[in-house]
Amino acid sequence: MDRSEFVSLADDCLDRVADWLEDFDPDEVDFETTDGVVTIEFPDRTRYILNRQAAANQMWFAAGARAWHFDWNGSAWCDDRDGYPLLQRIEEVLGEKLKRPLKGLTGA
Repeated sequence: MDRSEFVSLADDCLDRVADWLEDFDPDEVDFETTDGVVTIEFPDRTRYILNRQAAANQMWFAAGARAWHFDWNGSAWCDDRDGYPLLQRIEEVLGEKLKRPLKGLTGA
């Protein structure tokens, strides 16, 4: 994949996540976007980071002491170790933090 294709796919993913986060109460989840990064912040000041890593052609997601790397498989960003979809991982990890199931990011 060339750089422009990677950036386009990565930015589409970042935009989708940011659009999903817009629906949260800002007292529950706040976020900001910068070039290639979505920073998610919770009231306890915990931060989760989703960002594109152009040198590796990957999306990286960090949540506390946990971190994952995702490759584009032709149709979705999937974990480079177990193939787990990025958007599903984000729903689940944020759901764990908020202590409730979350939907809407994966289309489910």
